[in-house]
Amino acid sequence: MDFAKQNFRFLCFGVGAIGTYIGGSLFLSGQKVVFLERPEVCKAIKEHGLHLEIGQNEHHIANPEIVSSIDDALTLGPYDAAIIAVKSFDTQSVMDTVKSYHVALPPFICFQNGVENESVIERALGTDKVISGTLTSAIGKKSTGSIKLEKLRGIGLASNHLLTSTLVDIFDKAGLNAKRYSSAASMKWSKLLTNLMANATSAILNMTVEEVYRNHGLFELEMRQLRETLEVMSALKIHVTNLPGTPVRAISFAARYLPQFISQPLLIEGVAKGRGNKMPSFHIDLYGGRGKSEVDYLNGAVVRFGETLSIETPVNRALNQTLLALTEGSISKEEFDHRPDKLLELVKRAENETI
Repeated sequence: MDFAKQNFRFLCFGVGAIGTYIGGSLFLSGQKVVFLERPEVCKAIKEHGLHLEIGQNEHHIANPEIVSSIDDALTLGPYDAAIIAVKSFDTQSVMDTVKSYHVALPPFICFQNGVENESVIERALGTDKVISGTLTSAIGKKSTGSIKLEKLRGIGLASNHLLTSTLVDIFDKAGLNAKRYSSAASMKWSKLLTNLMANATSAILNMTVEEVYRNHGLFELEMRQLRETLEVMSALKIHVTNLPGTPVRAISFAARYLPQFISQPLLIEGVAKGRGNKMPSFHIDLYGGRGKSEVDYLNGAVVRFGETLSIETPVNRALNQTLLALTEGSISKEEFDHRPDKLLELVKRAENETI
């Protein structure tokens, strides 16, 4: 069957920025999409619909199909694919909810940040039910169910699934700029590299990315964080690859080989200035009062893989532990607020302890 000419039916877990953008774009292109969310979010979406600002165009989806339970979702199936667009710290709870329905569920496209979510999904649903994906387009969340596409880059899909070619065609027709990747691990770890950049540091210090990158000591800290990650990737035999609209190889080359007087102005211009005053995701979660952080699924993952390989990752460990403590409230936000010297001293002690 030529699936690309068929209307697919997607089940989208989560109506945050990514779920609204991908699910809404698919709906606008003629695909069938059912959204699954918490009851309070479901109620808000039913009242106000979905709103997507893409380029010069604004789209309002007045009555999206949205439900608040997996039982209700399955009555609207069957589905050809599911999109999981929740934060990494919610993956296990989603899988705990749906694993008893694994026979009725389609393959899950995992657009989440981090390199361990696919394993969680595989354990719950089986290896044939996972398609690795990544999103590099910049999406701003204006309110519940309302997003703005700030920069179109694209999405990546791992090619080791029978549905990948069809999904690339469908996503392309939805304006999502999809690309196939032969190595899921290379795609996901390369995205992790970009997610690490000034993310934990910005949250801990309450500083913008540009402020972090302009500080000589913090910039060197950032590069050491990336070099630790690249060492882990090298030991795992995972290659850095460019992602849609994102020159990850150039970033990794700068971190590994360029002297700071060259790499610092390049990355200030190429990475920091492009963000303006928009804060990274860890900062948004910390100061939004969520009480949860994805840092343990990014910096923490580098630490865990490093441990299995006997590779020291003191910078990632210190950033992970510090931000987790801030998130849990065992350290007050004021303790590190705009105090780079304090963070640099903390990381220096952590590095000395590994020598």
